[in-house]
Amino acid sequence: MTAGTATWHAWAMTAVHAPLERREMPAREPGLGEAVVAVAGCGVCHTDLSFLHGVKTRQDPPLVLGHEISGIVTALGERADGALLGKAVIVPAVLPCGECDLCRAGFRTICRTQVMPGNDRDGGFASHVIVPARFLCQVPEAALASHELWELAVISDAVSTPFQAVQRSGLRRGELAIFVGVGGIGLHGVQVAKAVGALVMALDVDDTKLQQATAAGANVTLNVKGLAVKDIRKQVRDLAHGISAPAALWKIFETSGTKAGQEAAFALLGYGASLAIVGFTTDRVEVPLSNLMAFDATVRGNWGADPMVYAELLEWLADGRIQVKPYVARRALDDINAVFDDAHHGRLLKRVVLVPA
Repeated sequence: MTAGTATWHAWAMTAVHAPLERREMPAREPGLGEAVVAVAGCGVCHTDLSFLHGVKTRQDPPLVLGHEISGIVTALGERADGALLGKAVIVPAVLPCGECDLCRAGFRTICRTQVMPGNDRDGGFASHVIVPARFLCQVPEAALASHELWELAVISDAVSTPFQAVQRSGLRRGELAIFVGVGGIGLHGVQVAKAVGALVMALDVDDTKLQQATAAGANVTLNVKGLAVKDIRKQVRDLAHGISAPAALWKIFETSGTKAGQEAAFALLGYGASLAIVGFTTDRVEVPLSNLMAFDATVRGNWGADPMVYAELLEWLADGRIQVKPYVARRALDDINAVFDDAHHGRLLKRVVLVPA
């Protein structure tokens, strides 16, 4: 099926630390099992900044970054589901193959032939993107009735990743959920934990972000700027006691993607606690692993989200259990270099979604 548009455009990373470059290109046809998606919006993630500033991508530059994508399917390759043509979709940030032993066993997030747009191949900072069609998530009318399609781009990672992290933790009503870093993923995690019925604590170094966390449902917040780890631990315990949180089985989510955040999050482990490492940093941390033994605690990573959780997440969005509107801002794709600079220097208070002209 034809890709439809004669010319596409994209902003490509040509080298680390260099401004992204706009490029015009002829439209391409999708390959076997692939789809062409006309991009409605692509969210700017901390991971994109990491790639631009030195974390190696799997495909060498020039490379179009961007993995938080929503849009309309305009063309399909052979063996792709024809029912997707013309439909509004969210592109999962990590697309598994669906056929290997790991996928068949339910371990889709660690599929060894997975495709991450903006890492393994060109991503969504473009007018169009070609991706495997198998796990594209069609957006239900109930979600589109209250949202513009570009707003839903952040479902792909910023919302789905903490959604899965909370699910995996087994968080239950009345338990304590602690989010270390609430500038993006953590803010949506606060919403998810609150919707579960948990008591929620938010930690950050920015009072404005903590105010946003309160508005999103956090019961209590703590500014940890300049605090030693032992002081953070003491103040968290005092705050937990103040909101009558259980003394054990805390669910801790490291969503800052910083060395300091990871060290503080590990230090909060107590009896029966679990820690999800959701944020990413290349910095090395030193932690006392024997605490896991002493407290019978658990630590696990969280690489993206299984595409199978997206449908349920969109139901939560449609019925108002979680929101994205207050936490996203629309900018033109051609403003990408200015937006990246603002994001790199911490000047953004909302998740920016870049929208092609």
